[in-house]
Amino acid sequence: MRQIQFREALREALTEEMDRDERVFLMGEEVAEYNGAYKVSQGMLDKFGSERVIDTPIAELGFAGIGVGAAMNGLRPIIEFMTFNFSLVAIDQVINSAAKMMSMSGGQYSVPIVFRGPTGNAGMLSSQHSQNFESWYANCAGLKVVVPSNPYDAKGLLKTSIRDEDPVIFMESEVMYGDKGEVPEEEYMIPLGVADIKKHGSDVTLVTFGKMLKVALQAAEEAAKDNISVEVIDLRTVRPIDYASVVASVQKTNRLVIVEEAWPLAAISSEITYHVQKHAFDYLDAPIHRINSMDVPLPYAPTLIEAILPNVKRSLDAIKAVMYR
Repeated sequence: MRQIQFREALREALTEEMDRDERVFLMGEEVAEYNGAYKVSQGMLDKFGSERVIDTPIAELGFAGIGVGAAMNGLRPIIEFMTFNFSLVAIDQVINSAAKMMSMSGGQYSVPIVFRGPTGNAGMLSSQHSQNFESWYANCAGLKVVVPSNPYDAKGLLKTSIRDEDPVIFMESEVMYGDKGEVPEEEYMIPLGVADIKKHGSDVTLVTFGKMLKVALQAAEEAAKDNISVEVIDLRTVRPIDYASVVASVQKTNRLVIVEEAWPLAAISSEITYHVQKHAFDYLDAPIHRINSMDVPLPYAPTLIEAILPNVKRSLDAIKAVMYR
């Protein structure tokens, strides 16, 4: 099977859906003339023209609002934020308009819109450009939240998101756009709310999503050197969460570790911890451990970034802690 970059997988999903449905269009900063800040939309202006690949001013609240209005009137916008840190400027339109319109209109208006762009740390970008808001958006009724970890999932999940009748938050990672992975040439889609077992194991369940999958898989490989068999589950979507797959795995392994890039308070890992202790308490042979970023704004210095973010060592220590309790 061919290997393509993460950005190319996203581009294929966008292109295929715009070819399939003339109501789909892309709008955001630098998506057209510059071919995208991360070259996801490279060549799409030439293919689809300026009415469907639209450059915007640096005005997230404005173009997010335009997208919501367009979706309410029958179009299917894809709104690109240069980073989800900038989505905070537009959060009123995302939370108070897109997420609530179906309910507030008594079902008269759906809002089939995708808000997409990079999330989390991307190197030495400091505090205002290195945040994770997955749990913020997942906390809001009316939204679906997708965080792919590899090119194959990114393409299949984005195509599904574009066809969804509800607003979808689609969160990528700047440091993954160049990652390569196997992606079939034939069309496929991945349903939202279905986790994927990336590595089967029998001793410890390790749950994660997004670029933290790399950390989880490396930690699992290191654990295997000590004869610890780790099952790695990639949530893929954090609203809805595939609780059933996590619980089933814990019932098999009797131990759970969660790795997540976000801050610890009210995180996705907190929600999974609560759900597992409620529905699989009798299966647990050790307290649940979770690895998050330290509870501070992310600094600029690379040594501090390394110390604050989840890493392989911290994850491996947690695996051993639940194993040898």
